[in-house]
Amino acid sequence: MRHIAIIGSGPAGYYSAEAAQKKFGEEVAVDIIDRLPVPFGLIRTGVAPDHQSIKAVSRRYEKTNLGDNVRFVGNVTVGEDVSIAELQDLYDAVVLATGAPNDRALDIPGSDLKGVIGSAAFVGWYNGHPDFKDLDPPLDAKSVAIIGNGNVALDVARILAKTEDEFAGSDIVGHALDGLKQSKVEKITFLGRRGPHQIAMTPKELGELGQLERARPVVDGEDFPDPGDDAMLEPGMRKSVTHLRNFQSEAADAQHKPIEIVFDFFAMPVEIRGDDTVEKLIVERTELDKDLRSTGTGERYELECQMVISCIGYRTPPIEGVPYEHGRGRFANTDGRILPGLYCVGWARRGPSGTIGTNKPDGFAIVDAIAEDIGAGGRKAGRAALDRLFAERGVETVTFRDWKKIEEAEIARAREGSPREKFTDIADMIAARD
Repeated sequence: MRHIAIIGSGPAGYYSAEAAQKKFGEEVAVDIIDRLPVPFGLIRTGVAPDHQSIKAVSRRYEKTNLGDNVRFVGNVTVGEDVSIAELQDLYDAVVLATGAPNDRALDIPGSDLKGVIGSAAFVGWYNGHPDFKDLDPPLDAKSVAIIGNGNVALDVARILAKTEDEFAGSDIVGHALDGLKQSKVEKITFLGRRGPHQIAMTPKELGELGQLERARPVVDGEDFPDPGDDAMLEPGMRKSVTHLRNFQSEAADAQHKPIEIVFDFFAMPVEIRGDDTVEKLIVERTELDKDLRSTGTGERYELECQMVISCIGYRTPPIEGVPYEHGRGRFANTDGRILPGLYCVGWARRGPSGTIGTNKPDGFAIVDAIAEDIGAGGRKAGRAALDRLFAERGVETVTFRDWKKIEEAEIARAREGSPREKFTDIADMIAARD
């Protein structure tokens, strides 16, 4: 019997567990360990609440838990309740699937002012992550600057701009919906260091901006290269640029919409100013060199704003005793191997890149590596020993059966039209299972 511990119950963790089931059949026991009492990681607290079709992938992960050889072990903090070294002693393989939940630092003067928020915190706030339930973003701001030109930036802008009716069918948490109903936001500005041809926003998500009831995208036609250059782009990027061109050409038809969503390309934030809270952002114009890297031109201007949301990427948090690449914000690894018996997968291996589906081949590849390294396994005690350890330490774990009770309670307390109302407090989650 092979004993595998997977740290993290998001897509990378569950795809790895599924791969282990398919590879080893009944000759494997997999424990999926998570800090929260609820599973699914990024699917629950990262994917936008109005993208329910994407969240539906959790049903696939649920099937993985229905077998006797995979179990969910929630409410366990690795590094506090149990160490990596201890897990390595108990399991033939330990897989770090912790994702990249921490914001990459916005390293400019003024980034510590009130009203400067990282996207992990803001997304966690509207998605009901317990760590960010008390964020209280300044929604009385009339102007918001979003730093970044990726899909997370799009999610943030869309959530800020939607009407209450447009959240029908979503699982945005109640405290966020109540706050957004009182929002004073009139202008949202995307700041990107490069141009339309380098945008990281995907076509489907970008196209949603043009369908908002009260918000209109604004694009400066001067930022575009010659239309003929679009033919050189790969198909997905070409569709995104087509959306941007359409926003620019259709601007006159959307003048009645009160909220502006402005694309400010070739713009590099260099300083945030304000006495105690954000008042303005100092931006430097950029240009692209022959390698399409952005460089500052020295031309600067001020952007009035009262909230800055940084969407510039994420980092995997270090774990004591695990080699770490600080420059890349991920665990040091070679094709997922960190140390003998210790592996990483997903964003913890690659850094924050790719889609949810990218984690599937990643998970199957790491299980192939584990099979090569541990053979038939059987030298470690696995879950029985972990249970004894937790019993000795008084660690109260949450099972998948417990999670289903929590889920039932969330469904029961949902507002009309919403699939659930998430618990945002860990104590409430645990109480709901009883």
